[in-house]
Amino acid sequence: MLKRLTLLFLLFSNCALAQTGDGWVLKENNNGVKIYTRDIETSKIKAIKVECQLDATLSQVVSALMDVRNSEEWLYHTAGNAIIKQVSPSELYYYSLVEMPWPVSNRDFIAHLKVSQDAFTKVVIIDAPCVADMVPVKPKVVRIANSKGKWVLSPSGKGLVKVVYTLHADPGGSIPAWLTNLFVTQGPSQSFKKLKMHLQKQVYKNAKLDYIAD
Repeated sequence: MLKRLTLLFLLFSNCALAQTGDGWVLKENNNGVKIYTRDIETSKIKAIKVECQLDATLSQVVSALMDVRNSEEWLYHTAGNAIIKQVSPSELYYYSLVEMPWPVSNRDFIAHLKVSQDAFTKVVIIDAPCVADMVPVKPKVVRIANSKGKWVLSPSGKGLVKVVYTLHADPGGSIPAWLTNLFVTQGPSQSFKKLKMHLQKQVYKNAKLDYIAD
């Protein structure tokens, strides 16, 4: 049962909440991917932070993150994604369904992705809060409504991008907080491992975006 429930926490790979200050505790450091957790005063669910370097340009990473139709290839246990509204090349809303094994109910969420870049430092920020009501709630599917997100991508020279990804999300439903916190690092660990391989696809290796300065 516990093994099945770990899958629930893999759905949060593209909804994140930026945290600042002290309190992060390193929980995992595998293959250059560091995962931290931190207590949040207003929630029983811990926040997480992921840090790593990716062998890619800023355009490559942004292209992969904004290519939500194919993100199920690296976001663990994502059953399917669909764009709801494409505001511009750098902003969109999308729906995501995460299929869970019995007896855990499936989860879904609507994310609003918006890319911005500092003209001087070239640091890219992708805000990704979840929106609760752009799509009607589906029967027997638990809607993730309380989640906000942020990716921070910094060029670090020699074709590398430093990624800082932070997350705080309430899975909803009847899953107890202590169980969520027990497995909260497993989803990001698996997803970032797959993201590194996903970026090697030719479609991303040749990516150039008009709104990103590499």
